[in-house]
Amino acid sequence: MSLANRTIIVTGAGRGIGRGVAEAYAREGAFVVLAELNEETGRAAAEAIRQAGGHARFVPCDVRKEADIVRLMETAERELGRIDILINNAGVSRFKSTYELTVEEWDDVLNTNVRSTFLASREMAKRVKGSGRGGAIVNISSTRSIMSEPGSEAYAASKGAIVSITHALAVSLGPDGIRVNCISPGWIETGDYGALREIDHEQHPAGRVGTPADIARACLYLTHPDNTFVTGAHLVVDGGMSRKMIYEP
Repeated sequence: MSLANRTIIVTGAGRGIGRGVAEAYAREGAFVVLAELNEETGRAAAEAIRQAGGHARFVPCDVRKEADIVRLMETAERELGRIDILINNAGVSRFKSTYELTVEEWDDVLNTNVRSTFLASREMAKRVKGSGRGGAIVNISSTRSIMSEPGSEAYAASKGAIVSITHALAVSLGPDGIRVNCISPGWIETGDYGALREIDHEQHPAGRVGTPADIARACLYLTHPDNTFVTGAHLVVDGGMSRKMIYEP
């Protein structure tokens, strides 16, 4: 079994990790639905996939809005007849002093990153349950779920919640044949990779900074139909950086 002809929904697919994941699934022969708030980047990403010979459909979506998520799932099911895989990638960050972060900013981060993960997973599961095909969900968290810098409370809280909701969903949806896993990327460069310094690469035990392709390969593994024994997992993909002990000289 392969991923060919399966329907994949990727949220936040207009750029960065989301776009890289969408492109990887398209290369595997899947039909990719790109959900993106920014219509310009969303349409451009879908068009690039089509130009490369893949199958892609762009659907405008603000994952903070339940109605948008429901419409996304309805569109995918109506036009493609099935939903097989969901990649909950959409997210925002606010790095701001603990003393200055507003409740509105806090809510926006949590609603975008966590509430959307629950809503999208719930709506996808409704459409997979009873189909007999099963399905797979991957939630994109961050190594900031296990380590932090100052002023990262909202983002860290949201990413920690994504790790927790992953194992909760895995238990709840397992009887319906839906596997749910989580990836925590580390430093994934989505801009000019060539501009990185040698020291940036050397601080990783793997010897380099990551790319969206690294996360895409992890998604492909976790959602492959042969990997039916992998669920509830939290896979850290950070080049070993969070395992490296650092002492001051």
